[in-house]
Amino acid sequence: MMGRLYTDRDRYGEAPASLLVEAVHNAVRDLVRKRWSESGESWASFAFGSSDRLVAKADMEAIERRILDTGYRFAWSSMLSVRDRPDIYAVVEGAIDDPDFSFEHPDAIVAPVDAEGREQRGVGDNVVRCPTDTGGIARYIRTSERVIDFMKNGVPEDTIAIIDDSGGTLTAPILEGFKGVICAGGTVRSHLGILTREYGIPCLMNARISGIREGERVLIETSAAARTAESYQSGMEMRARVWKIA
Repeated sequence: MMGRLYTDRDRYGEAPASLLVEAVHNAVRDLVRKRWSESGESWASFAFGSSDRLVAKADMEAIERRILDTGYRFAWSSMLSVRDRPDIYAVVEGAIDDPDFSFEHPDAIVAPVDAEGREQRGVGDNVVRCPTDTGGIARYIRTSERVIDFMKNGVPEDTIAIIDDSGGTLTAPILEGFKGVICAGGTVRSHLGILTREYGIPCLMNARISGIREGERVLIETSAAARTAESYQSGMEMRARVWKIA
């Protein structure tokens, strides 16, 4: 692939999620190609040896700075990120502790209350198919303060954790206490998806939900087929539903 630009479409079979993803990936590839060429080493020697030294933290910070200098501000994936580095993130509507806060994804698929009293408020990628759907109480886990509180006092019973960070680091100390998880980011192969699979916790990743507030009863369609790598590559939709119980 050294003769032309190697894009996300080459690797994943589809266009990137956003122009930002493509821009960052291309900048990193250009940097690696440059450092590899300058090293005079074989690819194996560079990749498994000197790359740790030749591709430095300062290089990654320079890429971030070039993006920020265009006027772009990163979309937030965790309230921790916004709080710690507010200067590089887009404005977030809703305070961290606002009890009326809810995710409002523009592509959330919603539907009126059905005969069983379920109001569809979105969809997501099911990590593991379960024998039944999973119901509980929606609780947003967006700050370290809330994690610490749940560590001290226990995770409330029947908690369906709604999380915006697919990394899993924020919620790892209390993950076992969740009855289920709805995550607004990532894929079934993200860190949080892997952790919930290992712990046997029902989980939807890449969830597009709207109008679910703290303390409301929800039901996630964990009986739906699990999302596969092939479906991501082909673009085939495999959506599990999220309902609010009226």
